[in-house]
Amino acid sequence: MSLRAPVARLSKRASPAHISRFTATPTSSLWQRSQQDVSGFQRNLATVPPVTQDATSSKGPTAMVFMNMGGPSTTDEVGDFLSRLFSDGDLIPLGRLQDYLGPFISKRRTPKIQKQYAEIGGGSPIRKWSEYQAAEMCKILDKTSPATAPHKPYVAFRYADPLTEEMYNKLFEDGFGKGRGGRAVAFTQYPQYSCSTTGSSLNELWKWRSRLEGKRAGDGVNEPEGSIAWSVIDRWPTHPGLVEAFAQNIEATLKEFPEEIRDQVIILFSAHSLPMSVVNRGDPYPAEVAATVYAVMQRLGMKNQYRLVWQSQVGPSAWLGAQTSDTVSNFIKKGQKDMLLVPIAFTSDHIETLFELDKEIIHDATEEGGNVKRAESLNGSPRKGVQSAIEAQVSGVHERKVCGE
Repeated sequence: MSLRAPVARLSKRASPAHISRFTATPTSSLWQRSQQDVSGFQRNLATVPPVTQDATSSKGPTAMVFMNMGGPSTTDEVGDFLSRLFSDGDLIPLGRLQDYLGPFISKRRTPKIQKQYAEIGGGSPIRKWSEYQAAEMCKILDKTSPATAPHKPYVAFRYADPLTEEMYNKLFEDGFGKGRGGRAVAFTQYPQYSCSTTGSSLNELWKWRSRLEGKRAGDGVNEPEGSIAWSVIDRWPTHPGLVEAFAQNIEATLKEFPEEIRDQVIILFSAHSLPMSVVNRGDPYPAEVAATVYAVMQRLGMKNQYRLVWQSQVGPSAWLGAQTSDTVSNFIKKGQKDMLLVPIAFTSDHIETLFELDKEIIHDATEEGGNVKRAESLNGSPRKGVQSAIEAQVSGVHERKVCGE
């Protein structure tokens, strides 16, 4: 599977049943996905591509690498975090001016964002939750998949420590690669695929794989003996366990509303927005987020009205809408004051949930007379969706199957 490709190509993904290689062959032949495939909402989209022939026969140890955006653990780390974020053309495309505008925007925004992190405790909890989730998942896998044990947890963030380079060097320190072989699973913590999030993380992983294990580690023909054999879980938006986890959190929060109005509460599924310039290239993210929402509402019996809304827009360009804040305000003005916010595209709390949803949107809604609550994020709760996805992935590598077959 080539991970070295422009955003326009990364947005054209293979069908869920496609098994590919983690190599440097052109992505145009491996990452094609029809609009009909993208719209298959009820299909299990978590993929399990075996990496090489060796990957299907190798045993443990297995490195389980949780990939995510990351976040600054302290306010002092905010500047570097924003600098990396705005320099990433996959996430925030600024064209030819990326190298100039990225640092300029990040420097301008740093003081404001530092204050926001100070209000949620001085830093993002995403590293704590990611490390906890990865460690707990490895404990489960050691019991359920002894053939690939021991499973070792790692975290690779795109814009904050531990960065992908740091993670890769830790793999070397722990006995993977450099002639010693070993297998690793890159597991995205974005349930819904986007070229700007998972695609960017995979591009970064591929870059460091090429640099640290040599160019031959990804030419698709001559794999260096003893290099790390990678496989990827790049999406899992409608996995039954994930759907169940979201549904249970929603049901628990709905019980906080008076019983007589519970069925009248409007459920607003809020996901991180995306620039329309990325969407218009065919990025599957909006369709996959919608797939998650629909699956969750089916599980809930379609009892409540619901809408999919979008948050965290940056800059004046066109992004996916309607915006979460505008939607909440408009409902209150129309007399619909009881709403439940569900962060549907996140696997743990971070600035978008703890500050944007809790301290801005819900606070403003209360000031306007609304009664808006937020469903708990997955965080440290039993994560059946993640457990099931990894278990299926590990068995799929052995049996050369795709998750969901």
